[in-house]
Amino acid sequence: MNRSLPWGWILLAGLLLLIPGPAGRLLLDILGGLTLTLLLLPLLLGAAALIGWRLLSRRLVTCSACGAPSIGMSQCPSCGAPMSASGASNVDGDVDASSATITVDAVAVDRPPAADPDGRS
Repeated sequence: MNRSLPWGWILLAGLLLLIPGPAGRLLLDILGGLTLTLLLLPLLLGAAALIGWRLLSRRLVTCSACGAPSIGMSQCPSCGAPMSASGASNVDGDVDASSATITVDAVAVDRPPAADPDGRS
């Protein structure tokens, strides 16, 4: 069964877009907002997923005995070893920066002489 195109509705929508009245502006604003939302939705979902992953990874604690990760457990669910919060990160936030500096000593390294650019020694 063939259905005819709704020419009346298409003509009405076209007139609303062509006539610079409040109804045409409202229709353009709605269409623009929907288009912008559809274009930005993947970016917004990606940003939300990244923030969620960062929050989840901060709460993960790795078992020092077997290496299984878990969240908020006092005992490892895999091997039963006690979990320590020190395994979550190796950075201590209470260390004074002046006492955490690294001293570097320069050491001379004996290298063989560089070869001639023509390949002759």
